[in-house]
Amino acid sequence: MDEPSSGPEGTLPDILVMGVGSVLMKDEGTGVLAIEELQRRFLFPPNVELLDGGTSGIELLSYISRKDHLIIIDAIKGGSPPGTVLKVEGADVPARFRTRISPHQIGLSDLLAAASLTDELPKALVLFGIEPKVIEMGLGLSGDVEEGMPKLLDAVVGELRRLGCDVRPLADVPDKRSMWSPV
Repeated sequence: MDEPSSGPEGTLPDILVMGVGSVLMKDEGTGVLAIEELQRRFLFPPNVELLDGGTSGIELLSYISRKDHLIIIDAIKGGSPPGTVLKVEGADVPARFRTRISPHQIGLSDLLAAASLTDELPKALVLFGIEPKVIEMGLGLSGDVEEGMPKLLDAVVGELRRLGCDVRPLADVPDKRSMWSPV
């Protein structure tokens, strides 16, 4: 899909950027922490909604229905070195969640299946993730994943800009760590 697609009658596409995962399981919280950082660093146009989907599943159906584009951010295993940013598109997105690394991905697999069955699946699906290093109880990201986070954020912002969204960096963003960072 090379051309940005718009909503009905040439309006801007309705886009949901949803981060998922558990911040209590180290690198598993990548998606949620990425949403937090995107909100802290950028200003998004009204047609872009950012959502911390946490470990929810089917209850997210109302959020994804009627969207033109769904961008999911999560920790995803692909056999690459930890911290590698990965992109999956289209029909490969639901297939990726059938290979689970955590319980919330079962819920996401069910969510995407239900949305497909009820004809509420967004027209375009993109999954951005980072190859995790540590999936165990604990707060904060591993060093490898933390180093990959700026590239992940850039990839998501780049995708939104490709879709025609005017995403602007916020000036004077303090370099503070997430509330979920280890002490």
